[in-house]
Amino acid sequence: MPEAAYFHIPFCVNICHYCDFNKVFLKGQPVNEYLDYIEKEMKNTLKQSPFSSMKTLFVGGGTPTALDYEQFERFLTMVNRYFSSSDRQEFTVESNPEQTDLRKLEIMRDAGVNRLSIGVQAFQDNLLKELGRTHNQEDVVRTVSEAKRLGLDNISLDIMFGLPRQTVDMLKETLDIAFSLEVPHFSAYSLQLERKTVFYNRAAKGELLLPEQEEEARMYEVLMEEMDKHGYVQYEISNFTKLGYESRHNLQYWDNNEYYGIGAGAHSYVNGTRNANAGPLKKYMSLIDETGFPYIHKDVLSSSEKMEEELFMGLRKMKGVSDQRFMERYGLSMFDVFGSQIDKLLERGLVKRSGDMLALTRNGTFLGNEVFQEFIGVV
Repeated sequence: MPEAAYFHIPFCVNICHYCDFNKVFLKGQPVNEYLDYIEKEMKNTLKQSPFSSMKTLFVGGGTPTALDYEQFERFLTMVNRYFSSSDRQEFTVESNPEQTDLRKLEIMRDAGVNRLSIGVQAFQDNLLKELGRTHNQEDVVRTVSEAKRLGLDNISLDIMFGLPRQTVDMLKETLDIAFSLEVPHFSAYSLQLERKTVFYNRAAKGELLLPEQEEEARMYEVLMEEMDKHGYVQYEISNFTKLGYESRHNLQYWDNNEYYGIGAGAHSYVNGTRNANAGPLKKYMSLIDETGFPYIHKDVLSSSEKMEEELFMGLRKMKGVSDQRFMERYGLSMFDVFGSQIDKLLERGLVKRSGDMLALTRNGTFLGNEVFQEFIGVV
C-alpha cells in the first residue's frame, strides 16, 4: 500500500534545453481545467486504492511555481484535502527561483509544505543561458533567504555537471557559492542527452561542445570530495545531505516502495502494478472522462521483476541493499537469486559485501548504470 504520492504540474514559463520531463509552455494553456481534472484523478485513485498512511508528498514538474497565486493555493489545498495524514513526514515542492517570490513561499508554508527543491544547476550566467534557464545568482540567494525567514529551512539545491563549456573550476565555483547558502541537501546530476530536447538535436548536428568523458568523471570526483569536505554525506549516487535531511520521498523510490503518481505524464506503483499516465493534456483529460483514469500503460510486475528492481533501485543508496529485507519481501536470498551477477561484480570491484548488505564501491558509483544493468532480465 502506498505511503507516498507524487503530483505533476506540467506547465513551464520557458523550456530548458536539456529537459525531457512532460511539460508545456504555460501561456495559453487550460491551467484551471487541468486542476479540475487532476482533482478528479485524485478522487478516483483513492476510491479505487485508499491509503491508511501518507508519509511523503512531492510536487514536481514542469514548474509547480509557474502557477499563479490563486491556482497554486487551490492546488496545494486540493493535495491536503485528499492526501493529508497525521503521520506525514515530508511535503516537498519543486521551485524555480525566478518564479518563487515571498507570496508563493507563504502559500507553501501555510499549506504545510516543509521542504523546497530549488532548481539552480549552475551559478555562471553563461552556463545558465546555455541551459535555457532564466534565473540568475541573485534569484537563488533571495529565494533561499526568504524561505529561511519563513521557517522553510529544509532546502535542497539541484546542481548539474558535465554541461556544455563547463570546466572543473566552474563546477568548483558553483559549489563554493552553493555551500555559502548553508542549505542541508544537494542533488547533483550529470547532463544526460535525452531525445526530443534542444541539446539532443544540437548534439546530433555536432553543435554541442561537451566535456570529455574523463573531464566529466573528474567533475563527479570533485563533487564527492567537496561535499565530504563540507560535511555532506553521500547517501545516494546523486544526493548529499546533512544528518537527518535525506529526501524521505526519494527514499521511497530507492527502497522500491509503492507510491501514487497523479497528473499528466506521472507514473505510479500501486498494488504491484506500474501505471503510466498520458502526457498530452487533451489526452490526459479525455481518458479521465472516458475511464476515470489517465493510464496509457499498465504493467503488472512479476516476482522476478520486483526482485530485479529491488537490486537496481536499492543499489543507488550508498548503504546498499539488505538481504534480510530482500528475504522478508520475496522469501529468497538475493545472493542465491543473483549469485553469478553479484560474484562477477565483486570480482570487478564494483560492489562490496558486508554482512547481509550489498553496496556499490567507490568505483561502482562511477559505473552505476553498468552495475544496474547486470540485474535486468536475468531471473
